[in-house]
Amino acid sequence: QVQLVESGGGLVQPGGSLRLSCAASGRFFSIGAMAWYRQAPGKQRELVATITRGGSTNYSDSVKDRFTISRDNAKNTLYLQMNSLKPDDTAVYYCNTPWALTSVVSWGQGAQVTVSS
Repeated sequence: QVQLVESGGGLVQPGGSLRLSCAASGRFFSIGAMAWYRQAPGKQRELVATITRGGSTNYSDSVKDRFTISRDNAKNTLYLQMNSLKPDDTAVYYCNTPWALTSVVSWGQGAQVTVSS
């Protein structure tokens, strides 16, 4: 059964914006923290941003001051607002727990973000 569904990706020009959404099952939100990851072509999946159930956030240096992670606990939905997009942001974006890279986990289909003129 699918429990993580990413959406909102697309093609955007450099400097543009996109907002990604992640619909998660209740058990993910019940344990608290969530995170966004991305995987660019030929590269390993990397952590982008994390958020606790209470809303405390952390970001990778590559996206700090440009991306904003947020959540709506009532809707079991995670968001990633991406501004000032760069070609290097091109990747498939995934949501999961903050410890997903250190555990055996299942991943959703991801959302493709392409930044190009």
